[in-house]
Amino acid sequence: MTDNLSFAAFDVETANPKHGSICAIGVAVVHKGVRVATHSWLCRPPATVGEFAPRNMGIHKITPSTVAGQPSFAQRLPELLDMIGDLPVVAHNAVFDMGNLTRACEFSGVMLPGWRYGCTYAWSKRQLLLGGYKLNQVAAALGITLDNYHEAGADAAAAADIAVALARMAGVRDLADLARFNGTRLTHLGGVRR
Repeated sequence: MTDNLSFAAFDVETANPKHGSICAIGVAVVHKGVRVATHSWLCRPPATVGEFAPRNMGIHKITPSTVAGQPSFAQRLPELLDMIGDLPVVAHNAVFDMGNLTRACEFSGVMLPGWRYGCTYAWSKRQLLLGGYKLNQVAAALGITLDNYHEAGADAAAAADIAVALARMAGVRDLADLARFNGTRLTHLGGVRR
């Protein structure tokens, strides 16, 4: 039933509470309902929001020295875009991930990707009856492995697997149908120079 279910899942980790302070990016690619690739990148956050906060470091264990030799967010962005291509995108709590991506592009003076995206957090709240809907809670409820919570690649993989599980539960064929099933539509991110 999920033969047209091809998309990418996206996750970011941030250096501090300021939107745009991306220090890690994860992507998982699903082709015809099967996760076929997962990758994560470290990067230096845009300089304007580049300081690291103790709380954030405590969550994801990424420090200034961890990213010191890494490319900047703007330099990493082409690799991310190449991996996603023209696939629709999901994120778990897309408001967070897409908001940070938008601000990081603004701070870096680069074009915002023209993605269509949906939110597995919102869809999970519609389809599942749980005590909480954080990524680790939804993954556990669906029997999805999340070994390294708050590592961007692992989180992207879990979001991808959640979307596939929700699509199977709903009996839908693609991401747009999953969005409609949950009373939403895929949102258009941008594609304009910031």
